[in-house]
Amino acid sequence: MASGAGDVLPTYELNESQTSKLIKKSKDSPFVPVGIGGFAAVVAYGLYKIRSRGDTKMSVHLIHMRVGAQGFVVGAMTCGVLYSMYKEYLAKPKE
Repeated sequence: MASGAGDVLPTYELNESQTSKLIKKSKDSPFVPVGIGGFAAVVAYGLYKIRSRGDTKMSVHLIHMRVGAQGFVVGAMTCGVLYSMYKEYLAKPKE
């Protein structure tokens, strides 16, 4: 193989950390960290309440927690889409 042919694979910045990627993504779409945080909060609450669920079966408790977590993420995604539509169409200055 010729060494002067150039790289076939794209180059990536290796010094970019996961936190800097998350900060950049949260600036682009601010409801991503809200969805992640809400999902984590619902999962933490479900794990906290797992002992005091009463006579409810474990599978029913886990289904309720899954539905709650998914609902929070879908709600955050919906708010993010509405926010981006507002920025794009209503808050955009007329030229």
